[in-house]
Amino acid sequence: MIHHHDQEAFAKLVDRIGSDHAGQRMEMQAHYSALLLKGYHLHIHMEEFPAIAWLIKTLLKTTGLWPLAVKNTSQYRIVEHTVPIPHLPESFDGFRILHLSDLHIEGMIDKGQALQTALSSLQYDLCVMTGDFRFLTYGHYDKTLTLMESLVSTIQAPYGITGILGNHDWLEMVPGLERCGIRMLLNEAQSLEKGSDAIWLLGLDDVHYYETGDLDKAIRLAPTDAVRILLVHSPEIIPEASTAGMDLYLCGHSHGGQICLPGSKPIITHCRCPRAYKAGPWEYQSMRGYTSRGVGTSLFPIRLFCFPEIIIHTLTRAPKP
Repeated sequence: MIHHHDQEAFAKLVDRIGSDHAGQRMEMQAHYSALLLKGYHLHIHMEEFPAIAWLIKTLLKTTGLWPLAVKNTSQYRIVEHTVPIPHLPESFDGFRILHLSDLHIEGMIDKGQALQTALSSLQYDLCVMTGDFRFLTYGHYDKTLTLMESLVSTIQAPYGITGILGNHDWLEMVPGLERCGIRMLLNEAQSLEKGSDAIWLLGLDDVHYYETGDLDKAIRLAPTDAVRILLVHSPEIIPEASTAGMDLYLCGHSHGGQICLPGSKPIITHCRCPRAYKAGPWEYQSMRGYTSRGVGTSLFPIRLFCFPEIIIHTLTRAPKP
């Protein structure tokens, strides 16, 4: 549902991304909602299947782990990740990128207050958000936008905030998110400039469920000899991104498993990729990447053997091979 004050902005968004892209996204969203109304939860998102939700909650409460699992959701880990890039412009050496993913913000037990506190002491140049702003995958999103506005007001990034949509997010949310102060990229590119130097962000629409991400379209918008950082919701197009010459691939979606076995071994991640790319830092050929364990949760506000994380990626000049 598009609010009246966003109708004009949404029309401009459709012109911006193209009617084919917008039409495909909207059609799939409508089809998805119809399946939910008919009760086909298992065929869409397994975490929404009522029996699985009941089983997980019952097991955690029976074993006495439920209170700990809830508490863990606000025990944020700050991760410093260094990214060496041979052709990084000298002026961007030391450039710090705050990476937040899978906020599912209205599902947070404190509605984001602990997250804001954790962010308050950090220093960074840019903030990127790699999708899944809301907790549910359907219905109204007013509360999501209200809480995102509060969170954005506390983020102090000289180069702003850039985001992409995830599989929990609807296209209609984009005008509201941009009104909050987040520059949304939907198969688009954005340059970050320091004097005569520039690096580029490329952001895709969801490649996991809606499959409306278009890497080729985004690639055409940025110089091939520039440093290119790709924002994708999930780690499911790593080979394609590497072939396209991306330098850094930032994503989330997996939550690191969210409910894990001891040793942070995930049970389920909902990602169509090898396990090595489902959480934390990784390398694929000459491309580096990071799959965030996320700051929020889905299904229930619980985490077990998998803490939420706030990542800061620091770009550094590396010796040329």
